[in-house]
Amino acid sequence: MAKVAFIGLGVMGFPMAGHLKTKGGHDVTVYNRTPAKAAAWAEKFSGHAAPTPAEAAAGADFVFVCVGNDEDLRSVTLGESGALRGMKPGSVLIDNTTASAEVARELYAAAKEKDVDFIDAPVSGGQAGAENGVLTVMCGGDEAVFERTRPVIDAYARMVGLMGPAGSGQLTKMVNQICIAGLVQGLAEALHFGKRAGLDIEKVVEVISKGAAGSWQMENRHKTMNAGKYDFGFAVDWMRKDLGIVLTEARRNGAKLPVTAVVDQFYGDVQAMGGNRWDTSSLLARLEK
Repeated sequence: MAKVAFIGLGVMGFPMAGHLKTKGGHDVTVYNRTPAKAAAWAEKFSGHAAPTPAEAAAGADFVFVCVGNDEDLRSVTLGESGALRGMKPGSVLIDNTTASAEVARELYAAAKEKDVDFIDAPVSGGQAGAENGVLTVMCGGDEAVFERTRPVIDAYARMVGLMGPAGSGQLTKMVNQICIAGLVQGLAEALHFGKRAGLDIEKVVEVISKGAAGSWQMENRHKTMNAGKYDFGFAVDWMRKDLGIVLTEARRNGAKLPVTAVVDQFYGDVQAMGGNRWDTSSLLARLEK
């Protein structure tokens, strides 16, 4: 059993911290910007809540962070009462936020100055994956630190991999989001076309999902998309944040992402329709408006 802190109890962090307590068997202290949520977590999982990130991290062997964006991340780690101010030498800071590779490298360097280790570890699998403890975790950092940290991460994951040095986890998550953006747009267009052609969508998907066109998105989202329901996963606002990170990195490294750039604009159209909190499969709603 390790002493663990978890900072950020959103739709992902709340259950992830719970798995560290229940499945991992660790002594977990949490922090959340809204204290009531931290108190609710502590009551549900018989854990502890702290008033600041630094106090949550004090004495911890492993400190997990899962917040909204780069600036949130800097605030809870590097700020006046940030986690790094409370962490002991030899401990590990693990960032599950989907953020930039730049901030991952920044935190790696800041942690080293305090004799603390750092792993960037963004996740994929959405709210359901977090609740069921079956997330995919893409890590960047030093191999020895990763091997020490992996058994703890396993509490909320079904796949954990080291992708390379600091920032590599975030870069891998960008690859993940590029794939999803193109797949969802393709699926939206396919369902839209099939409806306009007068086909029975359920029969069509039953057949094509078993061939080369099959995908996780098709298996898990076609029914809700066909029904015009978009409350089943990762929100459009968050996807636009992620694609913004992707496109910024592409401008830096020279990658050409024409499809990703267009789909990002399409998600902007969905936001203009009031779909900020709809899930990413709502690209179909744009075609059908």
